[in-house]
Amino acid sequence: MTRRCELTGKSVMTGNNVSHAKNRTRRRFLPNLCQATLASESLGRSVRFRVCTNALRTIDRRGGLDNFLLKAKDDTLSLKARRLKRQIVRTVKPPAAPAE
Repeated sequence: MTRRCELTGKSVMTGNNVSHAKNRTRRRFLPNLCQATLASESLGRSVRFRVCTNALRTIDRRGGLDNFLLKAKDDTLSLKARRLKRQIVRTVKPPAAPAE
């Protein structure tokens, strides 16, 4: 299983440990991943994702999983998240056009 957030696409980065003597050794920066059960209001069910804590904050700020997925780009989402987004788009009705 890759160390990648299923919703934001955040993954492992690399860099250097720099000692006091300026010696450089390679290191890895791992994302803060956790298992989270998120509720979809439009589908009426819960879904488990492996997400970073930054994604949890963003979901909360955007008003829930459904709003987050509707605004997210498909290339950052995992296959599981893209399928869920497709189901949500089918169930959510588009807003009515303004009357002329």
